[in-house]
Amino acid sequence: MIPVAFDYVRPSSVDEAVAALVAGGDEAKVMAGGQSLMPVLRLRLGAPSLIVDCSRIDEMIGIREEGDAIVIGAGTTHHAVMNNDLVKRYVTLLAQATATVADPQIRHRGTTGGSLAHADPAGDLPAVALALDASFTIAGPGGRRTVGASDFFTDYFTTAVGDDEVLVSVSFPKREGWGSHYEKFNRTAQAWSIVGVAAAVRMEGGRIAEARIGLTNVGPTPVRARSTEAALVGAA
Repeated sequence: MIPVAFDYVRPSSVDEAVAALVAGGDEAKVMAGGQSLMPVLRLRLGAPSLIVDCSRIDEMIGIREEGDAIVIGAGTTHHAVMNNDLVKRYVTLLAQATATVADPQIRHRGTTGGSLAHADPAGDLPAVALALDASFTIAGPGGRRTVGASDFFTDYFTTAVGDDEVLVSVSFPKREGWGSHYEKFNRTAQAWSIVGVAAAVRMEGGRIAEARIGLTNVGPTPVRARSTEAALVGAA
C-alpha cells in the first residue's frame, strides 16, 4: 500500500524538532528509525500531515555514563545498545531483551527511544524500562521534564510524550553484578511476544536480596510484578 501524502522535515536539533511539531499541530508525527511508523503509514492506519525525522539529531544518539546512571539517546539503534560495553555491564537486562527484538535488519535501523515511545504492549523494551525504574527526558515548548517509567506508559500505544514533545533520552540506574534474563514466548521466531518476562535479581550471601520483574503483553501497558518480587526476596 502507498501512504497518503505528507510533508517531511529533518531537524538538526531538539529545539528545531519541537518547533516543527508545534507548527504541525496534532497532525505531526516524530520518526526515528521508522521501523514502527512505516508499517502504520503503509497500511494507512495513520495519516500524519507532517513527518519530523529526528534520526540525524546528534544529542539524541549515543550512550554515556552519568554518575549512577547510563543514559541512552532516544535515537540510538537497538544494535548499538545491545553491543555497548556500558549497557552490557550496568544494564544487562536491557542488552538481553534488545537482542530479541525482531531481526538483525530491524535492530540496525530501529531505535530504543522509538520502541519505547511507540509503547506497543507486545514490545520487548517497555517491560525492561519498568522493571529497572528507567526515567525519560522529554522536550517540549515549555522546556524539558523527566518522567519515571511507572508514569510514562499510560495506555495502548500511548505514553506521557505529548503531540508537541520529543523523547530525548532514557536513563537507566546502574545495576552491576545483578543476575538477569529476558524470556519471551511467541508462536514463531521473530514474532511479537504472546507474553514476555523481564527479570533481574541482586544476590547477597547466596539469597535474593532484591528482585525486579516486568511483564510484556499482559495488559495495555507493561506490568510490574511487585508481589512476585516480594515473594522472591530471601529465596536461595
